[in-house]
Amino acid sequence: MRQLLVINPNTSASVSALLQTHVQQAVGLHVQVRTVTARFGSPYIADEASYAVASHAALDAWAAALADGDTAPDAVLIGCFGDPGLMALRESSPVPVTGLAEAAFIEAARHGRYAIVTGGERWGPMLQRLAQALGQAQQLAGIHTVAPTGAELAANPTAARALLAQACRDASRQLGVQAVILGGAGLAGMAAAVQAEVPIPVIDSVVAGAHWALRSAPMPPVRTTAGFHVTWQGLSMEMTSLCPAPERRSG
Repeated sequence: MRQLLVINPNTSASVSALLQTHVQQAVGLHVQVRTVTARFGSPYIADEASYAVASHAALDAWAAALADGDTAPDAVLIGCFGDPGLMALRESSPVPVTGLAEAAFIEAARHGRYAIVTGGERWGPMLQRLAQALGQAQQLAGIHTVAPTGAELAANPTAARALLAQACRDASRQLGVQAVILGGAGLAGMAAAVQAEVPIPVIDSVVAGAHWALRSAPMPPVRTTAGFHVTWQGLSMEMTSLCPAPERRSG
């Protein structure tokens, strides 16, 4: 049976539970999903500082999962729409790695130009920068952020559905796109709930990430074994154990 490691780079156990449920449903019973939660950081990633900490937390959670697991995963999914730590983890992992945003970008681009709808106003420039780094800037027509964060939207699904459906319709009408991504781990399952009210395909970033895990990685891993290229000081035991052995000096 294939093994998929899902990393929640924030500290919210409820988000991890949501990821576990929706990713497992999307991949089916022939894939074993294991979701791990960041051991430090913020319960919700909402700005540049929490994003930077989440990148470290994602690497730490990955290293801890490798140390605790009996079986190495066949793929890794970063369960955050923003993919903190994606490039660093891809460089360090011998198996395919993606995040919710990258997987959703790839899925949406199959339909043509697309827009993003997500919660949290500060995510706009952060997602624009990520799209540029992933070569998706031309396909991404615009980003529509609603004021409530993903956590706040998940806490009130009825109100969230109406707000997000309207935001998706606005993006479709104003930007003339062929698809819209409803991005965020906390919004898992919401795309299916609003699809009937939106005239274009609505991409669920969590489902897109799960489906990606069943396919090949968009970029091959750099390493053949798990580990880092440099040594650390003051970081977790699990991260340190994946560092290269220090060089011994003679005489």
